[in-house]
Order: sequence, then structure tokens, then C-alpha cells
Amino acid sequence: MTLALATTRPGEPEIFAALQGEGPSAGRPSAFVRLSRCNLACHWCDTAYTWRFTGDNRPHKDGLAFDRGENQLVLDVADIAARIVALGQSRLVVTGGEPLLQGAALARMLAHVAMPHVEIETNGTVAPHPALDALVHQYNVSPKLAHSGNPADLALIPERLAAFAADPRAAFKFVIAEPADIDQVLALATAHAIPRERIFLMPEGRDSPTIHARGRWLAESCLLHGFRFSDRLHIHLSGDTRGT
Repeated sequence: MTLALATTRPGEPEIFAALQGEGPSAGRPSAFVRLSRCNLACHWCDTAYTWRFTGDNRPHKDGLAFDRGENQLVLDVADIAARIVALGQSRLVVTGGEPLLQGAALARMLAHVAMPHVEIETNGTVAPHPALDALVHQYNVSPKLAHSGNPADLALIPERLAAFAADPRAAFKFVIAEPADIDQVLALATAHAIPRERIFLMPEGRDSPTIHARGRWLAESCLLHGFRFSDRLHIHLSGDTRGT
């Protein structure tokens, strides 16, 4: 069984060790594997190379199209597992793209690694495969707000939001670009019974000055509404680069 992965450069899968940069596990040493493909198209996405391949005309602010052969690599799950184990970490973060699109194969891969802690980054639109769900310790759910450019009927599926809200393993991480975005978070929290202590607000941005500028007023909103704040540590440490 195989998985489609993103690449750091042609022929090299994006499997690496780094500090987790976002959400409830920020700062923790982790092994990362970035999968390819996504069912959404955020116009500010910082990993558009996982989905906006040549011929995909979904809008993105950079307007770039990526060659699939250079930016996607299909590997056997046992090969992927061996590469993860070789990194020597006790925590695995599976990100994308949208990892849950490849749930069955991902479950098969995780059976080879036996990680003490497995986190899945997801946009919250896809139900976890049952075999995969049994192996996950934490879901980092990032529902896409209106400013992402995705239609609400694709990005904000009520039954999926409610299911993750009812799962104590799930933390919700909302990307915030403008103060008005917080009103939508408040509405979603109420509509789907998302506990505020499991909601993180994170400034949208691909460089430190933008993140710092938005973080100043966003921190005040977190204090006001009882939300948690998430920085983007990896951007401050390494910039907007692959494999970090």
C-alpha cells in the first residue's frame, strides 16, 4: 500500500524532524510527514505545492502552478515508516494537504511505527477512517473561515464539526486575518458546541512581521473571549520553507 507525499525537492519526501510550530503541541520536538492532495483551496495556503498542480485552476494569491512529478512522491508505507523511525522522535505529526483523504493507507503506515503520540492536522471536512482513528492521539482541526475563499458548504460541514467538537482529542485552530474573522469563530463555537478552551486563534501570515502585527490585536481578542493563542514558531525560526 502506498501514500502520496509532498516533496522538499524532486524525489525527496517531506519527512523531517522539527519543533511543532502551532497549536497545543507548539515547541515539542516531533517527526513530521507531509502528505500530498487537498480537497480545499485556501487562497493564502502556504503549502499550495501539495495540491495546486499544473491544470488545477482553483484560485491562490500567488498564482503559481506546481509540477506534480516534482512536488508529489508516491512511496510504500513501510518505506515511509522506516524513514520516520530513523528520525528518533517519540511524537509524529501528519500534515498536508489533507491527510484524512488517505486514511486507510495512513493507518497501515502507522501500524509500522508504533509512535507513542500521533497528531493529525486536518481541515475538519473528512471523517477519519476507523482503522486510523484508533491510532490517533490528537487531532489538530483547522476549519477554514470565509476569508480562505472556500465555499462554506465544502469547508464547514456541520456533522464533521460537531463530531470533532465532541471528541476530546480534537483541538480547533482557526486562522485569523482580520478582527471580523473572530465573529465567525464565535458563531461556529456556539453552533457546534466547541469548548472555548479547545479553540486556538492563529494569525495568518507567512513572515514574522505579519504574524507579529496580527498577533498583537489577536492576543487581546483571545483574552476577551477565553480562546487560546497560537503563534507560528516555525516561521520565526526558519521562514516559509519546506521541511520545517
